[in-house]
Amino acid sequence: MPTSIPYETGVQFARHWDKNSYLLEKHGLYRHEHEQDSCGVGLIATLDGKPRRDVVEAGIAALKAVWHRGAVDADGKTGDGAGIHVEIAQGFFKEHAENTGHRVKEGRLAVGMIFLPKTDLIAQETCREIVESEILRFGHGIYGWRQVPIDYTVIGEKANATRPEIEQVMISNNLLVDENQFEIDLYIIRRRIERMALQHHIKDFYICSLSCRTVVYKGMFLAEQLTAFYPDLLDDRFISSFAIFHQRYSTNTFPTWRLAQPFRMIAHNGEINTIKGNKNWMKSHETRAISEMFGDYNSEIFPLIEPDASDSMALDSVTEALVHAGRSIPYAHCMVIPEAWSHRQHLPTSHRDFFAYCNCVMEPWDGPAAIAASDGRWVIAGMDRNGLRPLRYTLTQSGLLIVGSESGMVPIHESEVVEKGRLGPGQMIGVNLLEGQFYHDRELKDILANQRPYSKWVKNIIEIDTLIGKKKEPISFSLDELNHRQKLFGYSMEDLELILHPMVQDRKEPTGSMGDDTPLAVLSQHHRGLHHFFRQNFSQVTNPPIDSLREYGVMSLKTRLGNLGNMFEESEDQTNLLQLNSPVLTNGEFQAMLSYMGDKSAWIDCTFKADQGHNELTEAITRIRQEAEDAVRGGAIHLVLSDENISLNRAPIPMILATGGVHSHLIQQKLRTFTSINVKSGECLDVHYFAVLIGVGAT
Repeated sequence: MPTSIPYETGVQFARHWDKNSYLLEKHGLYRHEHEQDSCGVGLIATLDGKPRRDVVEAGIAALKAVWHRGAVDADGKTGDGAGIHVEIAQGFFKEHAENTGHRVKEGRLAVGMIFLPKTDLIAQETCREIVESEILRFGHGIYGWRQVPIDYTVIGEKANATRPEIEQVMISNNLLVDENQFEIDLYIIRRRIERMALQHHIKDFYICSLSCRTVVYKGMFLAEQLTAFYPDLLDDRFISSFAIFHQRYSTNTFPTWRLAQPFRMIAHNGEINTIKGNKNWMKSHETRAISEMFGDYNSEIFPLIEPDASDSMALDSVTEALVHAGRSIPYAHCMVIPEAWSHRQHLPTSHRDFFAYCNCVMEPWDGPAAIAASDGRWVIAGMDRNGLRPLRYTLTQSGLLIVGSESGMVPIHESEVVEKGRLGPGQMIGVNLLEGQFYHDRELKDILANQRPYSKWVKNIIEIDTLIGKKKEPISFSLDELNHRQKLFGYSMEDLELILHPMVQDRKEPTGSMGDDTPLAVLSQHHRGLHHFFRQNFSQVTNPPIDSLREYGVMSLKTRLGNLGNMFEESEDQTNLLQLNSPVLTNGEFQAMLSYMGDKSAWIDCTFKADQGHNELTEAITRIRQEAEDAVRGGAIHLVLSDENISLNRAPIPMILATGGVHSHLIQQKLRTFTSINVKSGECLDVHYFAVLIGVGAT
């Protein structure tokens, strides 16, 4: 059994199971990391937390009602994907296990919903062996495999061409651990199975769910085909306290069976616009992420995000890890998709302090998002800070919560309605299934905000204004020296008049004509700054451009300065940070920041010999990367990259190149979370340059 093949190698082999997507990516027409979607989503839940048959039926009906939110292939039968996430019907599966000759133990059995390779029978059997061996190796038992009844004639030709073999494995709690520990065991087992499958270079293998609480039925079909394809869902024994449903609309992407939703915990309508940055930061967080919940298996859950994961799949993976590490799913939702809080004075102080604490732990996943999610104990619905995707809800006399992308998905007579409304920006509602209690947004966040003394903890955050006082802004250079440096960095009179002047006078980004006949930087015959080679990645669908001044109420430029701790931990130490009003500092703020850093900072000279050699820039980049690594290993928790040391013999390294080189090197060395990267440069002139610097890793 091969064990030396790295995880990434297996991912590269397994990524493009679909021949068309492989060929299109090969010829530059498709990029897997651009997978995004805009869909229909919702949930049905009982307010008392008790499983009922009508919940499953209402979930199916609601899914079929939002069929128009998905796309249909030319064959009229193949869809982008649809599915439903429900509680495991224990009676249904226990009866099946007993009918196969097993004596079923008391308590919950677990079910794994698994997609296996359809045509490669050897790989199919290898997958079963890996699943069984990892379950048994952990100490739990297996009741057997179940061929999931399906009707493949109802789906389209293209869906059938890529359809996996769909089976369920039923697992017994042989260690007799409590339900929470059984769920964590199953999470670790699943992560180990996935790693082993990749090491065996197996394609078309995917675990939809592996849990003692919930199961996911999904596929690349139309919403109306769900129960025809999966007749299990028509069985009266299929009861549940909740049902999360999702109709996928994959804009500019390829629909696949594995990317159909719901995922293991969430269903998401929208797109995460910060997905590249979030994935990279998550990779950095993994270095220090340790939870006692995972015991000796902590390292086996990483990497959390598969390289070819869509934005929704990546968000689900991080949410799932936070929940299994000990946080509730409402808590995890507030960490990854927080409400806008910093400029909203009407929010209770406890709520503001809670979100300020969350911001100290990890970066938000920003973008349009309507979320329905469950970990089997809670079921929640939540919105992003801007509220750019709709979610409406209804509470009924019969004790149901109905939430969805639009009203009327489940027909309810007006006399049955107890309450109805919509979720606003940043709001969340939920049901605690164990307590049988419904919570509005304010009530739910009151619970979260009072779990720990967050208001006390956030007092550790130092605001940079308190360090500056009324000191006069220091002057770095004389006018002659400033003029020389401006010329060196290529400032023209046009730059000073049309770019710098309006920013100083009006405090606004300069705007001009929509017509731009300037050649692309890569085609220009003249020197162009490195930032001209970068273009803004605009949002994909229905998302307006954002601006921190025009959207003051929901946006902040505040930046934290301090190394990143353990995202699985919850402690006061995580708030020992310096908070800046903006990532762009004045001279006075920079001096105050240096005094805060003390002897924990390291300066790195970002200049190189200005002679006629060919390798000076390459050697300089290698040098600063090594100096940064040595400094961090030596205890520096702040790096300052500076091109101040320019002279007749030394030229500045393009600061975007220097910053990106240091940032990526520290990520590769698993050191990025131990330090901040700060830039002092004369090259930064316009808003776009600052944006590119932040994009390549500057703090």
